[in-house]
Amino acid sequence: MSQAKKGDLVKVHYTGTLDDGSTFDSSEGSEPLQFVIGEGMLIPAFEQAIVGMAPGDSKSVHIVAEEAYGNYMEELVFEVPKEQIPPQIVPVEGLQLQVGQEDGSTTPVKVVKITDDKVFLDANHPLSGKALNFNLTLVDITGR
Repeated sequence: MSQAKKGDLVKVHYTGTLDDGSTFDSSEGSEPLQFVIGEGMLIPAFEQAIVGMAPGDSKSVHIVAEEAYGNYMEELVFEVPKEQIPPQIVPVEGLQLQVGQEDGSTTPVKVVKITDDKVFLDANHPLSGKALNFNLTLVDITGR
């Protein structure tokens, strides 16, 4: 039976949980996640966990925050004067927004605090600063 290696197109069922046991993502009930090992589309430690597995194999992996979405960085929380928020947007804590960048790209941010004259936005990934746990099952290796 073949084992998954870098460059293989694989299909994986997974459930991702945090250390408190809460589930943040899962492929159960839908199609398995399909990706090429080593292309960098996913967290490298997630991709590396699949290497050496054969179809039907299951395993659990723990990925520390530094190897997942990185540590939470306070410097990615910034304030914006309320008058700079477009009038059609009513800021409330937890609201997800897109902030335009000079190069034309956008960055997702979350409203984390509101004062009388300022809105505080957090550009950290929602899973930054958190260790991730995955239950993985390799469904198929289809080559490339």
